[in-house]
Amino acid sequence: MKIEFAPLNIPLRRRLQTAAVLQWVFSFLALAQVCLAAFVLLALSDWWILALLYAGWLWLDWDTPSSGGRRSRWVRSWTVWEQFRDYFPITLVKTVDLDPRKNYIFGFHPHGVLVAGGFGNFCTEATGFCRLFPGLTPHLLMLPFWFRVPVFRDYIMFGGLVSSSKSSLLSYLVSRPEGGNVAVIAVGGAPEALDARPGALTLQVLNRKGFIKLALKHGAQLVPVFSFGENELFDQMENPSGSPLRRLQNRLQSIMGVALPLIHARGVFQYSFGLIPYRKPIHTVVGKPIPVVQTPSPSSEDINSLHQLYLQSLTDLFEQHKHTYGLREDQHLTYI
Repeated sequence: MKIEFAPLNIPLRRRLQTAAVLQWVFSFLALAQVCLAAFVLLALSDWWILALLYAGWLWLDWDTPSSGGRRSRWVRSWTVWEQFRDYFPITLVKTVDLDPRKNYIFGFHPHGVLVAGGFGNFCTEATGFCRLFPGLTPHLLMLPFWFRVPVFRDYIMFGGLVSSSKSSLLSYLVSRPEGGNVAVIAVGGAPEALDARPGALTLQVLNRKGFIKLALKHGAQLVPVFSFGENELFDQMENPSGSPLRRLQNRLQSIMGVALPLIHARGVFQYSFGLIPYRKPIHTVVGKPIPVVQTPSPSSEDINSLHQLYLQSLTDLFEQHKHTYGLREDQHLTYI
């Protein structure tokens, strides 16, 4: 395989952008393991008392990820996130004003491999969420087990990440009477990452109705969000449904709770292979809210009806904006 190396005269700003994305990829793929190993080594060292004190803090703070988290505007405003934004670049597109007196559930599509658009738009201030939607506080939901990893849990909470456990949504985010909270859910979840490749427009949403039920129970407004370019960042080894690789991936996902797509893109100093995403623009379009009447005990008919309305709104959002972001007329969403 011929390796295409990056030119030596690459501008410094682009080097900084690549470095920002490199640390993000490391944080996503390896930081949790590093933090866990460091904690174990600390516990086995002469400084074990520090590990013991942190363990006590962890016990006292155990429920915080399910109670709105502990965000830090300082961390969310780090300059590194501006470099991260400009690498792709990432743009947040507002279509309508959102009333800060209400709570919202943003259905984020597609999941992609690493949810780059979701992170850049809702876990940092680099794309101006608080400026575009004043009075609203975004919370990106993440699998609960990540919040059990020492130190790593504190770092991701600073960005506004919270546990995707039902208690997180029920007890805090969408049930607060004062409003102003946004729960951002990557609806397709980990399984959808196994279909994330350039050109893919297949969304795993037909059987995803839990967020619909929560919206009905608490009267939270539903907002479809489509992130154009999310699936263009990585190539993935072919894994069609029913293939041995896909069966293995599905088995591991059911055991571990996380998907393991075999991805590749570019490297730091060359463009031929590696785990750094391609420089492809991401345009995250926030659609119109769907009014939801609070129904404390929604029936299956209520859930299915709202689910169909949500799918139609998501389709309309995609069709309305696809030409703006370089898609062809014959490209449409497929729901499975």
